[in-house]
Amino acid sequence: MKGRVLIIAGSDSGGGAGIQADIKTVTMLGGYAMTAITAITAQNTCGVFAVHPIPTEIIARQIEVVFDDIGVDCLKIGMLHNSAVISTVIKKIDKYAAKTPLVVDPVMVAKGGSLLLKSEAVATLTQIISRASVITPNLPEAEVLCGFDIANDQARVKAGSLMLAMGAEAVLLKGGHGVGDSIEDWLITKHETYKFVSRRIHSTSTHGTGCTLASAIATGLAQGKTMIDAVSSARDYVRQAIEKAPGYGKGHGPLNHGCILF
Repeated sequence: MKGRVLIIAGSDSGGGAGIQADIKTVTMLGGYAMTAITAITAQNTCGVFAVHPIPTEIIARQIEVVFDDIGVDCLKIGMLHNSAVISTVIKKIDKYAAKTPLVVDPVMVAKGGSLLLKSEAVATLTQIISRASVITPNLPEAEVLCGFDIANDQARVKAGSLMLAMGAEAVLLKGGHGVGDSIEDWLITKHETYKFVSRRIHSTSTHGTGCTLASAIATGLAQGKTMIDAVSSARDYVRQAIEKAPGYGKGHGPLNHGCILF
């Protein structure tokens, strides 16, 4: 077991996304997962039916005790829900993890369409982005953050540059919401741009892909991989997990996080 990853995110009762997907991913990839839960959701493959925010003092305490005792090699941030939670997390990052790699998955909308980030919190989210080693938005999330449609390569470059200007060290702009038989994920840094291209898997078992990818990247960074290697191996893992998905549920089903064992 190598690489201590602290995940700050919401819980998914259906097990496909959120904290549950994060823990499975980090564990399957040989890391050690720890959590600070920001919200409890009642959800399944068909949607999110309720969200119960965790008090900010409890979120803060979860973060504090992990750093004080076990230590953290990489932070992964998912669902933060509102501005108060974001502000609390920022304070703890600045106190405990100013030099710790930070992967930010800007979770805004669940696969079924339910809002997971209040609209008033979008502007506050940029303060987390300014501290990120890498931010991993899908196209709709990037469009909200940047304020324009991203429909071509020129727009992707523009969006990446804008998010770098927000302070992120790197941007992984995911292309799963695009059209066509291939998916293009762009890793954009201040010095280079890498384009990952893979065949699109036509599947309804895609719930939690964003959470899983970000946690896989965080595990790679915690284990000492470079950013390009962490992203590359994380994409391979997610692809296998989709291909070997169990087909559970009536909606957007979960991945097979144990795919590397079979």
